[in-house]
Amino acid sequence: MTFSDAEKAAIVSIWGKVDGHADELGAEALERLFLSFPQTKTYFSHFNLSHGSQDLRTHGGKVLNAIGGAASHLDDLSGALSALSDLHAYQLRVDPGNFSLLSHSIQVTLAAHFGAEFTPTAQSAWDKFLDAVSAVLVSKYR
Repeated sequence: MTFSDAEKAAIVSIWGKVDGHADELGAEALERLFLSFPQTKTYFSHFNLSHGSQDLRTHGGKVLNAIGGAASHLDDLSGALSALSDLHAYQLRVDPGNFSLLSHSIQVTLAAHFGAEFTPTAQSAWDKFLDAVSAVLVSKYR
């Protein structure tokens, strides 16, 4: 998938606002995911899923920092996410449908925190970006 210069700028700009707050925003996105789609909790039975837990902060930070890493490799998402794709496909065996649910939860979280900056153009770019990230993560399931 290719991104226009405007899309790249929107993705990088929003990531610049997230960077440094990945733990908090990631935890919030995971909380949204688990509240909206309780079936996704299945993979986290060993986590404390209560509001503000260290487990949510740690894992949420990992998730958003991985997305931030991908945001700095927009021209090679497959290469940037290869190890993560292997992990999810071969070890964790996460339901591939959960990636789109998480993408939605991330976008809602971004909109809630960066409303003025999360313009329709930025939202469209992030939707395309997270869709591409999801596609890479599920590519090795086949």
